[in-house]
Amino acid sequence: MSETTNQSVDRQGDDTSRKPSRGAGSGALKWMLDNIVWIWLVILVLIFGALNSFFLTIPNLQNVLIQASVLGLLGMAVAVSLMVAEIDLSIAANMGFSSVLGALLSIQSGMPWWLGMFFGVLVATMIGFFNGLCITWLKMVSLIETLAMMIILQGALLAVTQGNTITSMPDGYLWIGQAQVLGWPVMPLVFLVVLLAGAFFLRKTVLGRSLYAVGGNLAAAEAAGIRADRIKILAFTLSGFLSGIAGYLLASWQMAITSDQGNSFLLYAIAAPIIGGVSVFGGRGHVVGILGGVLLLTVIQVGLAIVAVPSFYVGMIGGLMIFVAVAIDAIRVRMGGR
Repeated sequence: MSETTNQSVDRQGDDTSRKPSRGAGSGALKWMLDNIVWIWLVILVLIFGALNSFFLTIPNLQNVLIQASVLGLLGMAVAVSLMVAEIDLSIAANMGFSSVLGALLSIQSGMPWWLGMFFGVLVATMIGFFNGLCITWLKMVSLIETLAMMIILQGALLAVTQGNTITSMPDGYLWIGQAQVLGWPVMPLVFLVVLLAGAFFLRKTVLGRSLYAVGGNLAAAEAAGIRADRIKILAFTLSGFLSGIAGYLLASWQMAITSDQGNSFLLYAIAAPIIGGVSVFGGRGHVVGILGGVLLLTVIQVGLAIVAVPSFYVGMIGGLMIFVAVAIDAIRVRMGGR
């Protein structure tokens, strides 16, 4: 018996001595998977900077930050629904429709610009709330329900604009998209505030941690007393709110609202949080990763334009990025990563 025990201890000792080498290798791989977005970002910045010196200039950096602001808000909108293991495909259409309502109220009714903006964001928030009700109370599949809502809102935007471009918005409505302080645009500060608020909400509040719990293990969350339906409604309401803010910023920056406002953002808004580590299976993700995904896709768009790559390749690369991101996310899950 003693000999058998000693042999068992020896085998355990041998196993223990071999584990560090395997742990170090898997640990390095896990670190690369968790930080792949930042690795890609550094590499692409160096490549685009080498191909065109304008890419690394201050004006282009400001351009990247401005474009990242709108995409970042939409990426956050997608992320909150993904964290509860759902998806909101209506965010871009919600962005366009809510922004045109706010702008038209400011232009045609004589309403103060800030009240028009507030009404537009409120409409976007209520659309998100309605999505949440349909998904929880009616048990509709989020993919199909939000796809239907997207089509409805796209049609509504076309009907409201009559196919025309809305311009002549009040100066106050345009201020946030055009203002500069010490030569730097103000608009990215809105995205920064949302990032900081999002990080605090997700990590330091009960509701934020409940998002992770519901997305990570619905049955366990409900067993722990978390009202999963309310959390999902909250997630979609936040998604709508962020879409409304993004719509206002986009209209203010472009100084116009087109009949297809925001449609081109959906692909990248879905890709950004997934690339940044937000799991399509729910329950995982963080604000820093979302920021990385947003910056990466913005750098790709801006960089390809600066080096004169035809625009139709940009869409193809965006789709490829989503494919790669989902594959990496699947590997994270298999390895037990966050």
